[in-house]
Amino acid sequence: MVKNTPGISIASNIARLRKKQGLSQAALAEKLYVSNKTVSKWERGAGYPEITQLVRLSSILGVTVDSLIRGEKYGITVAGNLLTDTVKLIDEYPEKGMLTNISSISRAVGGCVPNTLIDLAKIDRTLSLSALGRTGDDEAGRYVLSELQKNGIDTSGVKTSHTASTGFSDVMTLTGTGERTFFHHRGANREFSPEDIDIPSLSCRMLHIGYILLLDRFDAPDPEYGTVMARFLKSVQKAGILTSVDVVSSTGSRFREKVVPALKYTDNAIMNEIEACGVSGLPPREKNGWLSVNNIQKTAEAIMDFGVSRRVIIHAPEGGFILNREGKFTVVPSIKHPEGYIKGTVGAGDAFCAGCLYGIYNGFSDSDILEFASGAAACNLAAEDSVSGMQSKDYIFELLKRSEKKELPFSAENGAKTSL
Repeated sequence: MVKNTPGISIASNIARLRKKQGLSQAALAEKLYVSNKTVSKWERGAGYPEITQLVRLSSILGVTVDSLIRGEKYGITVAGNLLTDTVKLIDEYPEKGMLTNISSISRAVGGCVPNTLIDLAKIDRTLSLSALGRTGDDEAGRYVLSELQKNGIDTSGVKTSHTASTGFSDVMTLTGTGERTFFHHRGANREFSPEDIDIPSLSCRMLHIGYILLLDRFDAPDPEYGTVMARFLKSVQKAGILTSVDVVSSTGSRFREKVVPALKYTDNAIMNEIEACGVSGLPPREKNGWLSVNNIQKTAEAIMDFGVSRRVIIHAPEGGFILNREGKFTVVPSIKHPEGYIKGTVGAGDAFCAGCLYGIYNGFSDSDILEFASGAAACNLAAEDSVSGMQSKDYIFELLKRSEKKELPFSAENGAKTSL
């Protein structure tokens, strides 16, 4: 077996990072004032850069000298759905066969990958962020990629389909409440598969993927692991990368069948109350509509029992919840919004998820993770689309300082009930 020596690490790192920057060996050699053969020798491990060359080399490749030498993992990669959202504001949902008025139409990016990554980029411009997925060879695909690139996100891992169009959703949003319904076309997302991802070349510290139930190749059955997604997540963990997943709200027997196998290889599972309770089978709410915190806790415990290694994170309009591996259950109420504040809820779950990922990446406590995610979600609610409402981390911290919290309605098993 070949040992992972520093020389071999730097050789593979130079080759991987050069390709990530879109540079040929000749282009890198020109920037360093060396020959093509010299760069080729470095990448084969037949020779190493001089100490005086390491600073300029690491700068060109966009990493620290230490990361170049040791292969230290950093940054967040998000894989999964890439979409365009056409957001249509409507006065009311019509009965079948009837008509309703559309008062405005706007276009934005959508799906787990653009929503989560652009939110993270707006939260902290210093983050190293990259995207994995598929778009079509069409105007919509170029639009999604340009929006990601405008926010400094690496799109070199996004493949182009020549047989399917870019996925999209028509988002019907109620004026006033922001309640929305999605009419979705998977498009090129149907073709996205683990074969599109070179796991050994990933340099991220964390990889988040979503949505389970909307990625056909990942949701496919696997005879050993249950689903292809589960096998993929195990491979990512084996590469030393933290994994997290998000799912889509869906009904039917496929939910547990596709979600549960992935949990065994998930470090942080992030779901809303409906999705989480789709795993446990418990109702998320009382008959009077109040959130059942007792069932949320039991649901988190059930999800943890399926193999999640670090945290189960559940979010609802009323608040956020974390159960960690040590068994501690943390509850943080959501921010209370003034009347008329909410313009839309498209991407609110992804905004909450982005806040969680940022907190986990930076070593926040569980309560601080939920606080920050609540602030991120609150920013999202102030805009009709999925990403334009997001603000910087400093803004979010200030928002949290000046905002009141909702009162959570506890069920009888958890103590006295209170109204919102």
